[in-house]
Amino acid sequence: MKYSIDAFIIKAVTDEEKRAACLFADELESRTGKRPDITANGGSFSFGFFTTEMKNKDSFSVEESNGAVCVYAQGIRGFIYGFSLLLRKSVFKDGTFETVCGIAGDYAPRKEIRGHQLGYRTTPNTYDAWSYEDYRRYYLDIMFAGCNTVEHIPYESGKSCRNRLMKYDEEEFLVEACRMADELDLDVSLWYPNADGETDESAAQTRKKLVEKLPRVNVIFPPGGDPGNLPADEFLRRCRAISKSVKSVSEEIKIFPSAQAPHGIDNWGEEFIKSLEKDSKGIDGIIMGPNHAFPLDVLREKVPAHLPIRFYPDITHNLRCEYPVHFEKDDWHYALCAGLSRECTNPRPLEYARLHSLTKDYVCGSVSYSEGITDDVNKFVWSGLDFDDSLSVKSILQDYARLFFAGVPADFVADAVLRLEANWEGDPAENDGIDETLDIFKSLSEKYSFLNDNWRFNQLLFRAECDWLIRHRRIFENSLIEKAQALVKDGMIREAKAVLLTNYADEYKAVRKNIDSLAALLFDEIGLQLDVEHYCADNPERGAVLDTIDLPVTDRAWLLNRFEYAEKFDGCQKTEFLKRVFTRNTVAGDEFYFSVAENGIAGTNSEQTGEIYINVQADRPDVNNGQLPCCMFKVFDNYSFRLAADGFSPGTAYRLIVTFADRNYEKAGVFRITANGNTVYEGELPGGKSDKAYDEQMLCGGFMSREYFIPSNVFTDSRLDLVMEEKKIGVMISELKIIKA
Repeated sequence: MKYSIDAFIIKAVTDEEKRAACLFADELESRTGKRPDITANGGSFSFGFFTTEMKNKDSFSVEESNGAVCVYAQGIRGFIYGFSLLLRKSVFKDGTFETVCGIAGDYAPRKEIRGHQLGYRTTPNTYDAWSYEDYRRYYLDIMFAGCNTVEHIPYESGKSCRNRLMKYDEEEFLVEACRMADELDLDVSLWYPNADGETDESAAQTRKKLVEKLPRVNVIFPPGGDPGNLPADEFLRRCRAISKSVKSVSEEIKIFPSAQAPHGIDNWGEEFIKSLEKDSKGIDGIIMGPNHAFPLDVLREKVPAHLPIRFYPDITHNLRCEYPVHFEKDDWHYALCAGLSRECTNPRPLEYARLHSLTKDYVCGSVSYSEGITDDVNKFVWSGLDFDDSLSVKSILQDYARLFFAGVPADFVADAVLRLEANWEGDPAENDGIDETLDIFKSLSEKYSFLNDNWRFNQLLFRAECDWLIRHRRIFENSLIEKAQALVKDGMIREAKAVLLTNYADEYKAVRKNIDSLAALLFDEIGLQLDVEHYCADNPERGAVLDTIDLPVTDRAWLLNRFEYAEKFDGCQKTEFLKRVFTRNTVAGDEFYFSVAENGIAGTNSEQTGEIYINVQADRPDVNNGQLPCCMFKVFDNYSFRLAADGFSPGTAYRLIVTFADRNYEKAGVFRITANGNTVYEGELPGGKSDKAYDEQMLCGGFMSREYFIPSNVFTDSRLDLVMEEKKIGVMISELKIIKA
C-alpha cells in the first residue's frame, strides 16, 4: 500500500489515541519533513487508532481496507507497537511511503517480559551522558522492537557516584525516568543489590521509601551475587522482607531475585533451592544471569514450577563474560580481543538468535544486561525474537534498517550488519571479508550522505574501520617478523631490529586518524565514550576502544622488548638468545605445543567438563604492553583441563612444561596431573620444578612455569590423554609444552 504524506490523515479520539497519533506524526515528520494532520472527525482517513478490549495491553490488531489502516489496541503501548509495525514495513521516498508487505492481522507477543537494562550510572559507555530527551527517544526506539520493560538502577552502594558527564543526580534522574516510562506504559524494573551493612529491616525500609517516590515500579530485582555475598537462606529472607515492605506501597510490585551465586560460598545454589522450596512467599519469580548457580535448564527443573524464570542475557560484552564471542566455541581471535576489548560495538545477530533459541523454552521473557548503545543491534534482535521467535534474523535486520536508515535499501543495511558479524570469524589477517565490509560501509557513506549524521551508522562504520585496522596491522607486522627472523638467523641483529621498527603506510595512518574523528563525532551525537581521558569512559574495558585499538596484536612489540633484554648479552650469546626467542614455541615432530590463545579450546582435542572461563589478557593495557607474547594472551580457568595429543615416540620419557597465571594458591586443594590415567603429579598447586631463567626470559610478570616428568611407560600407542585438576580454586593456564626429557 502506498501513501502520500500530503494526503495522510491520522484519526484519534480519546486522549491515549491522540498521544499515540502525536508520536506517530513525529515519526512521519522526521522521515518526510511534513507533519500529517490529526483529526477526531469521521470521514476518510489513512490511519486510525481505536481503543478496544484486547487479550492484554501488549496485543494489537491491524486492519487494512480501501487505503486505510486501523490499529486496535487497549492503550498507548499497543498503539505504539501498531504504528511501529507500519514504520518497520515501510519504505520512505520523495514524500511518500509504501509498505513492503501486508500488515493486517492480530499480534500478541510470545514472551510476557521483553526489556533492557538502561542504568544511569558511571559504568555504561553511553547512558550517563544522556539527557531526559535522549532516554525518551531510546524508550521509543526499543519499543519499536517490541520492548515493554526498562530496567533502572538506584544509587549504587546507597550513595551518589556522579561523574562529570552526568547531567542529573542519579535519584533525581530515576524519578523522571520512571515518569517517562509510565507515560509510554513501559514497565519499570529496578536492579537493586544489597548494600554492605544493611539489615533485613533497613533494606526493606530503604526500598519502601524509594518506591514511594517513584511514579512507577513494577519489579524489583535483587541480585544474589554480582554483587552480593549473603548466604542463600539469608538472601531469600531479605527478599521476603523487601517484598512485604514494597507491597505495602503497591501490591502490583513483584520481587524477582536472581540465582546468581556469590563467589566463595560453597553450595549456595542448592541452599537457594532448599530455602525457596521451604518458603517462596513474597517471591514472584526468579532471574537467571551471569555467575549463575545452575545452567538454565537445571535451574528450571529445580525452581518450584509456579515461579517463572526471567532471563538476564548479557548482550553487551564480548569477553570475560557469560556469552563471549562465539560462546559455543569461545574462539574469538586474540588480535580482535586486544584491539576491540570487552564492550565495543558488537552486532552479533546470528549468534544471539542462536542463544535465544537455546533458552526461550525455559523463561517467561528477558531483560538484558546492557551498558550503552554498542549493543543496539542486539537489543533489536533480542526483543524482536521475544515478541515473535518465528522471525528470521534477516527480516529483523531489514526492519531495523527501514526504521533507522530510512531512504537506504533495507537489504544493503542488513547485509552490511551481517558482514560485520562475519568479520570476527577466524584470524583477521586471513579474513578478506573485513576489507570488503569496510568498502560496503564507505560506499553507503558516499551514496547516502545523510547517513553521516546518523549515530547508528557511524558506530557501525567505526567498527568496520577498527576491524580493518587490526587486520592490516597484523598482516604488516607479521611480514616484518618473518623478515626479522631470517635476519636473526644470519646473525644480523641490528638489521633485524630496524625491520621491526618499520613504520606503517599512509593508508593505515589515514584510517587510524578517521577512527579518532568518528570517535569525536559519536561522542557529540550520542555520548559514546570511546576513551577514558577525553570522553570519560569508566575504564578501558567499558567501551573505550581508543584505549585498546593500538595494543599489540602480533609479537612485534614483545620481540622488540626482547631485543632490549638481549643487550645484557655479548656477541654470539645475544644471537643465540634471540634465535630462541623467535623459536620460542617451536617443537619437534614428536613433541607438542599448545596455547589457549593460539589454538583455542578446540586445540585441546578433548571434551572439557564444567563451565570454562577464558580470562583474556590481550585487552589490558597494563599487561599487553610489550611484555606479553601473543601465545599468552588468554588464560584457561576451570577446575580441570583436558588435552589429547598423539605422535609421541614410543619408549621415550617427556617433560610437561606448563605456564600458569601467578595467583594466590594458599586456598588450593590437591593438584593432580594424570597421563593416560596414570598419576604423574599429586600435591600442592602448582608444584613441579621451576625455571627462573626461562620465566624471566620468555614469560612476564604475573605468570610462571612449572615442569613435570612423564615417564615413557605411560604412553599408549604414541597417544597421551592429559588431565590437570584441582577442585577448590581450579587451574589457570595459558600454554604448555610436552617435549622429550
